[in-house]
Amino acid sequence: MRLHGSLLLVTLALACASPRPVLYPNAKYEQAGAEAAQADVDTCVARAEESVPSKAGEDLAADTAANAGAGAAAGAVGGAISGGGAGIGAAIGAATAATWGFVRGIFTLGRQGPDDVQRRFAERCLGERGYEVIGWR
Repeated sequence: MRLHGSLLLVTLALACASPRPVLYPNAKYEQAGAEAAQADVDTCVARAEESVPSKAGEDLAADTAANAGAGAAAGAVGGAISGGGAGIGAAIGAATAATWGFVRGIFTLGRQGPDDVQRRFAERCLGERGYEVIGWR
């Protein structure tokens, strides 16, 4: 049982790992060292998240609502065809699709990382400190 719990925690941690800036090893990076450079990355990413609110929650809510609508339409058709009733089918389809979309969205939120504006903010912050961002991982 412990092994399963440990595997679950590792899987969740990896699923929630957010992309981070990758720095080119220029003179500033070499002078600061890897630990100090990562501390600067942490600072700039945190400043970006504080200064530019993420729209991830709004996007998740909108996607969940859209999934519920699509599920309701598909469920209504399925219910009407099967004879179980369009209303019952629509309710089941809406609940199923909304739940699926929400859970899927929760697991992908962390991996998406910061939005474009937050990324540009972090890159500028790091650039002002002398670093060069070559990508995100």
